[in-house]
Amino acid sequence: MAKVGEEFIEKIIQINRVTKVTKGGKRLRFSALVIVGDGKGKVGFGLGKAPEVPDAIRKAIEKAKKSMIEVPISKDTIPHTIMTKFGATKILLKPAKPGTGVIAGGTVRAIMDAAGIKDIVTKCIGSSNPHNLVKATFKALSQLQSVEYVARKRGKSIEEIMREMRV
Repeated sequence: MAKVGEEFIEKIIQINRVTKVTKGGKRLRFSALVIVGDGKGKVGFGLGKAPEVPDAIRKAIEKAKKSMIEVPISKDTIPHTIMTKFGATKILLKPAKPGTGVIAGGTVRAIMDAAGIKDIVTKCIGSSNPHNLVKATFKALSQLQSVEYVARKRGKSIEEIMREMRV
């Protein structure tokens, strides 16, 4: 599955201390939310839990590599505007002109950097809980459709689709 020597961008979004109260006392564990991407359109997220922080991060990275999705990127941005909702979080992703940069909060910025998207405008509406924000962003990225896919689906050329988008 993974090629030898293939490098991934790994970003830790959140490390949380979780305590379970039992009859014998408190059990302390750590949960880590991690983003992994190749910088060329593949990105994934994972949540790992373990008694120690490094173990939790390692588990999260392994899960993130297994849950990677392909993101259609055209000219360092996304092909079209999309808005999705997960829980109490709404996320708006808009393509931007070259040179704009990544205009996003910390959580969404980490996802865009790992995916290799260089020009995008985002807006988080509602809850900014990192877990819901990551899931809403991934839901939006997975619903994006490339220009080639839309052209093939409609039986038109890519130029015709691009002309329709400008009008």
